[in-house]
Amino acid sequence: MLSQAQRTAILELHRQGVGKREIARVLGISRVSVRKVLRSNSTQVPELHRPEKAELYRPQILELFEKCKGNLVRVHEELVAGGAELSYPALTAFCRRHGIGYQPPVPAGHYEFPPGAELQHDTSPHEVELAGRKRQVQTASAVLCYSRMLFFQCYPTFQRFDCKVFLTEALRYMGGAPARVMIDNTHVVVLRGSGRDMVPVPEMAAFGERFGFAFVAHAIGHANRSGRVERPFHFVERNFLAGRTFASWEDLNQRAREWCDKVNATYKKHIRAVPRELFAVERLHLKPLPPWIPEVYRLQQRLVDIEGYVALHTNRYSVPVDWIGRRVEVRETKDKVEIQLDARRLLTHRRIAEAEHQRITLAEHRPVRGQRVPRPDPHPEENAILTAAPELAEYVAGLKQRSRKVITLALRQLLQFVREYPREPLLGAVREAARYGLYDLDRLERMILRRVTREYFLLGRGPQEDD
Repeated sequence: MLSQAQRTAILELHRQGVGKREIARVLGISRVSVRKVLRSNSTQVPELHRPEKAELYRPQILELFEKCKGNLVRVHEELVAGGAELSYPALTAFCRRHGIGYQPPVPAGHYEFPPGAELQHDTSPHEVELAGRKRQVQTASAVLCYSRMLFFQCYPTFQRFDCKVFLTEALRYMGGAPARVMIDNTHVVVLRGSGRDMVPVPEMAAFGERFGFAFVAHAIGHANRSGRVERPFHFVERNFLAGRTFASWEDLNQRAREWCDKVNATYKKHIRAVPRELFAVERLHLKPLPPWIPEVYRLQQRLVDIEGYVALHTNRYSVPVDWIGRRVEVRETKDKVEIQLDARRLLTHRRIAEAEHQRITLAEHRPVRGQRVPRPDPHPEENAILTAAPELAEYVAGLKQRSRKVITLALRQLLQFVREYPREPLLGAVREAARYGLYDLDRLERMILRRVTREYFLLGRGPQEDD
């Protein structure tokens, strides 16, 4: 169909005396079309008055649209099954013209941001090949609205702890903090409400006060308000993640940082500038970071299990064996896990980023297989015996060499003799046992008891002896 401009040109050329054949050649149209325009002598494009094939099935279309929950493919299948002669493009065109299942397009908004006014933050799931297997990660992104400076990192999950870790790294990367941080009503930050009525979690509000910014949220359904951070997710998925494999979480996030450095130094057609060059202006308007930024941590209480491990997110971290059964404090940071028993005893493990049911054991927490745990020499019982009765030193040395009992149990039994029996019977029995090389402590005890009976329990004479 000829446009209004073509019809105007045909009539104008005809008034100038140009022939129909020449008009058709110049405008690249057929002579039949030229004759129709000259016959109508009008520049208006005629309206089409032809019936639509789908109009006959309008009641069925409306009924099936609701029944099939708005799936036009299923609506077309049911119509054809019912005998309708209607193509799928004809159905979709009919529904589009009559507003069945189609919302009228809404023009996108345009927002202007002065330097340092806003940073937008959001997350999106992506599939990554990590350590030889494909898995889903949470990509957290932050973009300065004026300069379009981009920073992103990947995490196995994205909880409140991860959010604070990410925003701390993002602000350090930017070298300052904006006046506000725009979020998308995520439960990680939001306590209640949405949009302008959003109230952040006190923990996150305090985190923002530390850097001098406030959390704000866009209204529900108003995704264009956070368009600065939404657009780069497609770029990250199609460029950074495409065809790349990563050995570990550290490798993934380090390469992501390097990729951000490269992208931020590249010319962008949609802003007609280099983000780094715009950032040179915006950085002057960012709030300076605090002189000291405390490390983000998550604090928990744990009991050391009977194997000498502390459980955290299905992973188990070793501690010294003398901590078994004790309550410890576990401080989890971005890269490490600190386990503290008291003010003087603290140990550190490398943090496993995700729940992998791993055991992390430090060599100093477990003896080498086949070796016994070194025991104090001399034994505490031996020291106690020699302190109370130094005369027993020679017998104790022989007992340690020739006793058939476990030496600790033997020394413990001998210490009991020293504490319970009189000194003279004890020393006499020990001298006699040493002379005969007797180191059976049960027999030694009977020898001590005979001496005690003979010296301390003297029986009186009977009546016949008195006569």
